[in-house]
Amino acid sequence: MAQANFAYLATPNDAAGIPLGLSVFADRAHLRGQIGDDAQAAGLRLMQSGEIAELLTGEAHALGDVVVVDCPGNDAAVLAALARLDMRAAQAGSQMVVSTSLAALDDVFGCLDQSGAQILIDPSRGERVLAIGRALVNAAGSRVRELSEDDRLALLRLTEQVAEIAQRLDRLGTTPTLTPDGEGSAFRFESPKPAYQGADNDQSDRLVRAARPPLPDPRLIRRVIRQRQLRARFFDGDLFADPAWDMLLDLTAARAEHARVSVTSLCIASGVPPTTALRWIGQMTDTGLLERVEDETDRRRAFITLTDKAADTMARYFAEIGAQAARLI
Repeated sequence: MAQANFAYLATPNDAAGIPLGLSVFADRAHLRGQIGDDAQAAGLRLMQSGEIAELLTGEAHALGDVVVVDCPGNDAAVLAALARLDMRAAQAGSQMVVSTSLAALDDVFGCLDQSGAQILIDPSRGERVLAIGRALVNAAGSRVRELSEDDRLALLRLTEQVAEIAQRLDRLGTTPTLTPDGEGSAFRFESPKPAYQGADNDQSDRLVRAARPPLPDPRLIRRVIRQRQLRARFFDGDLFADPAWDMLLDLTAARAEHARVSVTSLCIASGVPPTTALRWIGQMTDTGLLERVEDETDRRRAFITLTDKAADTMARYFAEIGAQAARLI
């Protein structure tokens, strides 16, 4: 086994700039250098840089506030290292950004169940910078009270710069706008309306007493999905981008069919780029619409399913619209 060869490039007490550190793990040396350059330009201190597999053999040094990982493949040793890093990041409260390929997405997703990592699919340099910016804002948010007045001003300027970069990329059509509070405008998923809250609102008694209608015939849902997809033959697909609804439809059909849906499959069903779909999956999971289900036969894999409340709501929706559902597009 090769010995760990991490480079520690800054001291923890560096007084210059914002006291937030970065750890980079990537097997491609040029990419490590690029990420380090971009992060330092954003105000992060590069504390740690090395290959992913070295995490299993090297000394376990403290992680940076932001951890960036490039994991394009699904080699067993690399995935084991990634799972270990995910656990360490969760324990340390570090913000993780992980880039991978669509082919390795399911395995990589299965390894990231604790840290709440941002997952990017074959990202451009700009997309990775934006993800680091989001992670930086989140990491700094929990430490604002530790900062001096000068550092608070520097953080404000930095977040404004990240927002400006995001807005430029948004105008170029490459990625959604990032706001300083960490919310992307195109990814913002509004909280469910009171009628959705079930047992959490004043209608709880009526909803509990009411009989739950069955899920609709999956053939009907698949027909609705095909009708929605047909629009792309005649119009620009971006005009009708609605990944949340498309994913809910796909998961409802799968639940009625007693089928499991992988992360990759759900990203494809969303009709938007995989990285965008992953952000929506995260938002909808946080909102209580979706949940992660581990594969009992392979811990490296995980599936996405509707929560019981979401399934109940979808069943009631289709029961309400009845026979008109087949004509919905």
